[in-house]
Amino acid sequence: MAYDGPGAVAVVHLDESCLGNGREGDNPGGAGGLIELRTRGGIQRRDIYLSAPATTNNRMALAGAAETLEVLAAKGARLRVLIVSDSEYLVKGMREWAPGWERRGWVRKGGAIENLALWQRLVAAARLHETQLTWVRGHKGHAKNEYANDLAIRAAREQLDSQGAVESGFPAWLELKRTKKLYLAYDPDESFTALERRVALGERFPHSDAAIPLR
Repeated sequence: MAYDGPGAVAVVHLDESCLGNGREGDNPGGAGGLIELRTRGGIQRRDIYLSAPATTNNRMALAGAAETLEVLAAKGARLRVLIVSDSEYLVKGMREWAPGWERRGWVRKGGAIENLALWQRLVAAARLHETQLTWVRGHKGHAKNEYANDLAIRAAREQLDSQGAVESGFPAWLELKRTKKLYLAYDPDESFTALERRVALGERFPHSDAAIPLR
């Protein structure tokens, strides 16, 4: 991916899936993300997705966020990254839990930290950029969240891995939805620009942001 230089803004919409989450046995899972950033040629969109044959929703949320941040840093770029996710586990964990765990040497009073290696990987990946996370409620009509959800489900079902960032299918997905009378007034470029501007101005996003463009 080509960036406009140090401090460029990337907005990432992430979601995760685990088929049969919580049931006994091996439950396949996936994570999916839509990456948006501005280049000299305009707004660039890329998809990222990954899978695991036996996992949980929470593990895939952490793995998806970590891998996305690592991919964005692959060329040595340090970006201002906003991650928008409907995973409370991911967002609350990074904003509230992980800083305390790290200060205490990755221990907590209640016992072992579940998914410790993934948390440590994600914290390290987040430091590669100026990273923020904010939460949106899933399945409430957020177009890019719904798209990330579809990517995650497909990755889980078919056990797919994009092996980095690939050309996005979001424009075609959106056109298909519009044939079904969905998102007719939604402007994906405008929604990105609104978030990009807030990040560029140094805004600190709240845990849950009701201002994330909906439809």
